[in-house]
Amino acid sequence: MIEEKYTPHAIESKWQKYWEDNKAFKTDIDAGKPKSYVLEMFPYPSGNLHMGHVRNYSIGDVVARFRSMNGFNVLHPMGWDSFGMPAENAAIKHGIHPAKWTMENIANMTRQQKELGLSYDWDREVATCKEDYYKWTQWFFELFYKRGLAVKKKSAVNWCGECNTVLANEQVIDGRCWRCDHEVVKKDLEQWFFKITDYAEELLDDLKLLNGWPERVKTMQKNWIGRSEGLEFSFDVPCIDAKLPVYTTRPDTSFGVTFVVLAAEHPMVEQLCRDNPKADEIRAFCARVRNQSDIERTSSESEKEGIFTGKYAVNPFNGRQVEIWVTNYVLYDYGTGAVMGVPTGDQRDWMFADKYGLDKIVVVTPKDQELKVEDMTAAYEEKEGVLVNSGKFSGMEMHAAIKAIMDYAEEQGFGSRHVNYRLRDWLISRQRYWGAPIPIIYCPDCGEVLVPEAELPVRLPADVKFDAGSVSP
Repeated sequence: MIEEKYTPHAIESKWQKYWEDNKAFKTDIDAGKPKSYVLEMFPYPSGNLHMGHVRNYSIGDVVARFRSMNGFNVLHPMGWDSFGMPAENAAIKHGIHPAKWTMENIANMTRQQKELGLSYDWDREVATCKEDYYKWTQWFFELFYKRGLAVKKKSAVNWCGECNTVLANEQVIDGRCWRCDHEVVKKDLEQWFFKITDYAEELLDDLKLLNGWPERVKTMQKNWIGRSEGLEFSFDVPCIDAKLPVYTTRPDTSFGVTFVVLAAEHPMVEQLCRDNPKADEIRAFCARVRNQSDIERTSSESEKEGIFTGKYAVNPFNGRQVEIWVTNYVLYDYGTGAVMGVPTGDQRDWMFADKYGLDKIVVVTPKDQELKVEDMTAAYEEKEGVLVNSGKFSGMEMHAAIKAIMDYAEEQGFGSRHVNYRLRDWLISRQRYWGAPIPIIYCPDCGEVLVPEAELPVRLPADVKFDAGSVSP
């Protein structure tokens, strides 16, 4: 008798069992067929699939089935991106080991994917938290390390002293830990990085090879890499007998500098605090700024704050003394960590100068039009104009002046042309337990030593207790 009513639980479970028993989606090597590798991103085993997963994996499944039907030898595997802070946070919260939490979630999500009837070859399943996988994570690390592409350096992280752990930016809510509501501070810790900045130019050049990619996506990638050409030059700081380098893409405005601003993390801040009656006030301001997120500090909508150090720098272009401020809108890991302030040429500087009553000097005006500070309500940021109040460069068209001013800085020996990138090295370690161990031995005599390849993997210790609210060996 033909069943006219569709009963999904009966029909689907029957065929899903048949597919599994007969390994319907197993990939065998067949040199007589063209090869096709279909891979969707591995999910994080958070507990349950959601509709975003279903949408993504359904699309991949359609592609895999279509290519199989067209005679391809299709490899369509599934795996689990199973290391990470969420597992560790859940373990601390619930007092369970992250391995147990992770593997239980993998089992549940595997069941859900099989019930969806997705055409995966489950014999090829991988989980990044298993030794047979992270052995190769460590092998790649060693390869990068040998080539100078894996480096260790200090980096500021979000630190919760109550949980004794690093937090991701999204785990910090109004400056407090999302789990225990304890105040979060910035803490400098030794971190491992991959030096992707060494490939910034290559990454940018190869965008043109991405045929068929949407232009908006390529533009986003280009902006993420953020290549710029400009001038790096130094202000003299006589009070501490030092030089303060800045980087600018607008050297044509150099004669309009009325102040310079430092990031709160800049090492010169502490030098400027020596024998300074404002030292305590400056340090307190810096501590508060360091605990703001990078997004908050650089947002065009956030309030621009600063504190005058009481010290001055000297502009090498015209000998003018300018005030040195510390501000919340400059990041230390971009450029030189210091920025020259030109209120009439940059709207952010204009707003800062307005707030704190700093001088403004017009140095670029529209052609055949005179700009006066008293008539201006905002910075002149147009990319066309002529220079005024700029010494021997006055009257020059701004683009010609940019070249001439960079030539002059190089001739005089206080500056040089420089290419800068917004791209930053890739932080691959956050001081935590649930992640692939870094295969480095710290020897008191030899320093950093790689674990021999034959001894990989360096195993993650299992005998760690996760009591609610704490971690202990």
